[in-house]
Amino acid sequence: MVFTVQYIANALGAEAVGDLSLHLSGPAQPELARAGDLALAMTEKFAARLSEGQAQVAILWQGADWQGLGLKAAIFVPNSRYALSGVNRIFEIPVLAPAGIHPAAVVSASAKIGANPSIGAFVVIEDGACIGDNARILSHTSIATGATLGDDALIFQGVRIGARVVIGDRFIAQPNAVIGADGFSYVNPEKGAVEAARAGEQPSDDIKQKQGFTRINSLGAVRIGDDVEIGAGATIDRGTIIDTRIGSGTKLDNMVHMGHNAVVGEHCLLCGQVGLGGSSVIADRVILAGQVGVADHVHIGTNVVAAGKSGISSNVPPNRFIMGNPAIKAEANVESYKAYRRLPRLVAKVENLQKQVSKLLGND
Repeated sequence: MVFTVQYIANALGAEAVGDLSLHLSGPAQPELARAGDLALAMTEKFAARLSEGQAQVAILWQGADWQGLGLKAAIFVPNSRYALSGVNRIFEIPVLAPAGIHPAAVVSASAKIGANPSIGAFVVIEDGACIGDNARILSHTSIATGATLGDDALIFQGVRIGARVVIGDRFIAQPNAVIGADGFSYVNPEKGAVEAARAGEQPSDDIKQKQGFTRINSLGAVRIGDDVEIGAGATIDRGTIIDTRIGSGTKLDNMVHMGHNAVVGEHCLLCGQVGLGGSSVIADRVILAGQVGVADHVHIGTNVVAAGKSGISSNVPPNRFIMGNPAIKAEANVESYKAYRRLPRLVAKVENLQKQVSKLLGND
């Protein structure tokens, strides 16, 4: 696809200058851009790289000297990352999903399929499943008994949607996501090491755990709102009795895990390898960076941001930026880290003082 500078600027709601009739075939890094590319040089640090490429048109920061940079046209944006999302929508590469139901798909006679479906090879849709309009379901996906999928869904290869799962409109699931697996829930017939640890005790030899673990079956399901995206390899366990829930507008990155009964609110971002313990509750507009771990039954308030690898083992009030393990306010964590780095010098000072005191007391 090829678009003019004018078209791109209008689509972005941005200011454009120079020759607006030039045609562009796609975005590129400044140093790799060819004559027909749109160079992405949205902050001043990329200015020097423009001279390394052949770009004639670039997206620039406000106030940039586009002519001094040797360009024939430029688009100015105030918010570079937001502009990037718009550029990538303009030049989006459509997902290849042929219309209709592939002959190699297995669709139950009792399943309901909406208008304009695209259902690929080796897809299995079981009894009582309900698929909304304009669904694009790519190969090797399975949708289990009684599951419901809203309109305009895009389901990539190998996704597994379990029984009784309910999903809203405009849902996107990346390859191999699993939604509605059995929860990881077991109990000892008698009090064992887990109960001792929760009581703040050390496990002892007389703890009885010879019978092993007894499974608690998951009778609930998963309920997901509108405009939710689930990353590749993410796993969402169904609830034990109530449903595991995800609010509208929330996005889960690759390899995120949600335990049984967990609740995530609206417009949250859960980055790669985040893990939520069972029955944890995440309020609206929470951002959990990569590898954040949340203990079971913990409540995190609205607008909380947790830095990468934070370990959250207790409730977090709203409007907090936290980091560390255990996670605390970011500024307190930074001060604690500074103190930790000073420990070797502090130990050396204490040892020196001990020597001086020993000399004064005649103990040398």
